[in-house]
Amino acid sequence: MTEEQFHRKMAAELFNRTWDLLDKKERTTEEVDELIHAGHASRFHWGKVGEPVNLARGEQQLSHIYAVLKRAEPALHHGRRALELCQSHGIADFDLAFAYEALARANSVGGNQPERDRYLGLAREAAKGIAKDEDRNYFLSQLETV
Repeated sequence: MTEEQFHRKMAAELFNRTWDLLDKKERTTEEVDELIHAGHASRFHWGKVGEPVNLARGEQQLSHIYAVLKRAEPALHHGRRALELCQSHGIADFDLAFAYEALARANSVGGNQPERDRYLGLAREAAKGIAKDEDRNYFLSQLETV
């Protein structure tokens, strides 16, 4: 296995493991630690071999992790990075909508309702640009949980 193949394999496996942990209704202390470490490790490996879209998705995932854990500051940081990556690389569709969703969720956790509402509006507007109906419907269902 080449170094590039290793990074790609680890990035994808850790990304998927992170979502598995996020999907759990309850997590042990050890699982919370694993969630944080797996998310950051996935983003690290994508940073070695990924395209800008992979980096944006990693940042969005990290923002989601911290929002679920009720940690507003890192949720905002990673949400901003996701949005910056989308905007600077012309990434739209599903990924742009989820970057806005990440910032809405992070601001909700932080108690900043005006910013939460602003990003919810931007997320709804971005949802109109999601090409696939299935992706749009999934996104809108997630947006309802903010």
